[in-house]
Amino acid sequence: MDNKIKPLAHLTRNQTAKITEIYGGNGFRKRLQVLGIREGQNVKVLSKQPLRGPLTICIGNCQMTLGRGMAHKIMVEEL
Repeated sequence: MDNKIKPLAHLTRNQTAKITEIYGGNGFRKRLQVLGIREGQNVKVLSKQPLRGPLTICIGNCQMTLGRGMAHKIMVEEL
């Protein structure tokens, strides 16, 4: 695995990356698509809660909060 590719959950606050792959079943992938989270899009981490708490991210003009488990299934490449 390339050193620049890592789970979204490993990014730091204010870091931007490109979504390269989403792991999980069809239901999980469809749920993310409904939220606008797709491969090839840029994502920015706005905040991270401590102790395995959720992440607030921004894709385009939309902000959303994801659980840490979901964020571990979204692989990104640092920009």
